Amino acid sequence: MDLPTLQAQHRLIVRQKITMMVNRYVVHIELPDGSEGPMVAFAEQKRLAFKEQVTLYTDDSRQYVLAGFKARKVIDLASGYDVVDHGGQPIGFFKKEFAASLIRSTWHFQQPGMPTFTGQERNVLVSVLRRFVDSLSWLPYHFDFGQGAQIAFSVDRKWGLRDRYLVDIQDPRLDRRLIIAMAVALDALQAR
Repeated sequence: MDLPTLQAQHRLIVRQKITMMVNRYVVHIELPDGSEGPMVAFAEQKRLAFKEQVTLYTDDSRQYVLAGFKARKVIDLASGYDVVDHGGQPIGFFKKEFAASLIRSTWHFQQPGMPTFTGQERNVLVSVLRRFVDSLSWLPYHFDFGQGAQIAFSVDRKWGLRDRYLVDIQDPRLDRRLIIAMAVALDALQAR
């Protein structure tokens, strides 16, 4: 899928595929009936890496890089992640706010030329339960990214045995590669 077609999408589905040594994510367009349409991205995260890094490919053949993100520091609870395109050019940045995330996960999302958007778990009760009752870590969670009451995009973890997320994009100016990176990070980095 070419970049202008990807940029025109407003709803995406992100699924995690569990393997032994690598976390994999598959991203599809959501069709009008709610089913999965064409694949738009395939991501891999190596486990136990010194510096978190995830590469997004155009598909599961891993021939063409769509984008990627990498931690700025090796160990830093408040480290940020730079997102770059296939040529290594910056397209954005995101960062977890450590102190605010102790009770309710909070992320900051930046795209050049746009304001910083803050994403926070929507439901405080679910957030607290997931943190303090290990057997409830499977509960779905929902993030709204925006500025004040204006929502730019949201990421909703759906009920089920496997991690599945619905990404709903309201702001047409946002780079879909950056949003996909953030959605994958919410799964891959959430426990850190």
